[in-house]
Amino acid sequence: MELHRRNVLGLGGLAALSALLPSCASSLPEADVGATGFGQDGEGVVRLWCRAATVTGVRQTVDAFNASQDRITVEVTPVLDGQYVTKLATAIRGGNVPDVVDIDDINSMLFIYRDAFTDLTPLVRQLDFADALNPGQLGLATRDDRHYGVPYIADNSALFYNTELLERAGFSDPAEVTADFDGILEAARAVGALGDGTYGWTIEGNSAGILGFVVQPHVWASGDRTVVGDVGDQRAAVADSPSVRSTFELYRTMWEEGLMPRANFSGDGARWGADFRDGTVGMFPGNYSLAVLNADEEMRAKTGVVLLPGPDGGRATFAGGDNLCLPRGGANPSAAWEFVRFALDLPQQVDLPDGGYLPVRSDAATEEYRERHPLAVAPLEGIQDAYAPTTLAYNLLFNQPDSPWIAAFRQAVFDGDVDGGIETGQAGFTRVLEQAQL
Repeated sequence: MELHRRNVLGLGGLAALSALLPSCASSLPEADVGATGFGQDGEGVVRLWCRAATVTGVRQTVDAFNASQDRITVEVTPVLDGQYVTKLATAIRGGNVPDVVDIDDINSMLFIYRDAFTDLTPLVRQLDFADALNPGQLGLATRDDRHYGVPYIADNSALFYNTELLERAGFSDPAEVTADFDGILEAARAVGALGDGTYGWTIEGNSAGILGFVVQPHVWASGDRTVVGDVGDQRAAVADSPSVRSTFELYRTMWEEGLMPRANFSGDGARWGADFRDGTVGMFPGNYSLAVLNADEEMRAKTGVVLLPGPDGGRATFAGGDNLCLPRGGANPSAAWEFVRFALDLPQQVDLPDGGYLPVRSDAATEEYRERHPLAVAPLEGIQDAYAPTTLAYNLLFNQPDSPWIAAFRQAVFDGDVDGGIETGQAGFTRVLEQAQL
C-alpha cells in the first residue's frame, strides 16, 4: 500500500500548471458529449492515467470492466503522485493526453480552471443517482455549476476506536463519548490511565498531508472554514475560527498530558496507524484502509468508527479520494465515458472497500454492503458531511512539508504556543492565497 493518501506534491500543483500551461488548454478539442450515442457501444483502447497511490482500487474496477465486454480495453498507466500534476500538464501542453484521468479530487480544480477538462454536465445530470454522489467530491469537480468530472473512489477520514480499551476505561457507548472534545479528552485520559503502554490518541505530527486530512474536519464539524471566498478572491480565516483554537488546544492538552505516544512528534506517515492496529491506542483519526483493511481479524472485531467531531458536537469528514475526468483532446472520449459509467454502477461501488476505498454513492449502503463491510458503513452514511476546500492553493496550504498548516499545528501543539500557532497559520495562509489568486 502506498504510504500517503493525502500525499505531498512538492513543487507540483499551481506552480506546475502556471509554468506548463500559461495559456488556457481549451485549444484542444472538447468532445461533443451531447451527440447521439455518446458513451454507448464504444470500441478500441481507452488510456487511463491513475495515481500510483490508488492503483489497487482502480485496477479492481478496470479488470471488472475489461472482463464484462470485448469491445473496449482500458489500459492503466500509474503515475507517481508527486509527478502527477506536472506530467498531466506536460501531456496537455503537448496535445497527447490520456482519454480519462483518475485524479486526486483536491487537484481537479487546478485543471478545471485551465479549461483542460471536458464539460460533462449533461452526462452527470442524466445519471439517475446523481443526487447520491458525494457532494464534497463532486464540488471539487464543479465550476459555475458545471461538472468537469465525477467522484469515483472515496478516501474519507474518520475516527476509529478500540472498543475493548474504551470498555475497560468505563465507556460503554463510544459514539456518545466521542461526540465532542470534552468526551474525547475524558476518554483519552481514562484509556491512558489503564497503563501497560496504552494511549488515548495517536496522530502523525510531522506529516503535513496527514494533518490536513484528519485535523481539519474537527474545524469543519462546527461549520467553520479556514479558507473563505470564491476561487480568485479567497482569504484566510484561521484567526477567525474559534474551532481552530479549540482543536489546537485539545491536541496540545493531549500532548502535554502524555495521552499521545512520544513518537507522534516525528511521525511522518511511515507507520501511520500501526500503533492503533497493535491494540495500544484508544482512538485513531485515519482512514478505512489503514484502520481496517491492514488490520488482522482480531483487531477488526474490536474496532468501531464514527466521523470526526467538532469542539461542541457535529461531525465531519475529509472528502478525499479521486475524481474521473476526461481531458480535452482525448482520442476515445465516448468509450472513456462508458468506462466511467461502469465504474459508478453499484456492483463496482459496493466492492470498493475490498481495495481499501469507499463508495462515492450514498445509495451503495445496501444490505449486502453493510454485511460485507460493517466498518465502512459510518463513513458512507456520513457522505453528506464530506467536505474539502475548493481552492487552487490546497497543496501549498496543507500538503507541502513547509505548509502553513503544519507549521501552525506544530507550534501550537508541540511548542505549546497556541496563540503563536494561530498567528503563524493566519499569516501563512494569507501569503499563499495572495500569491495563488487567478
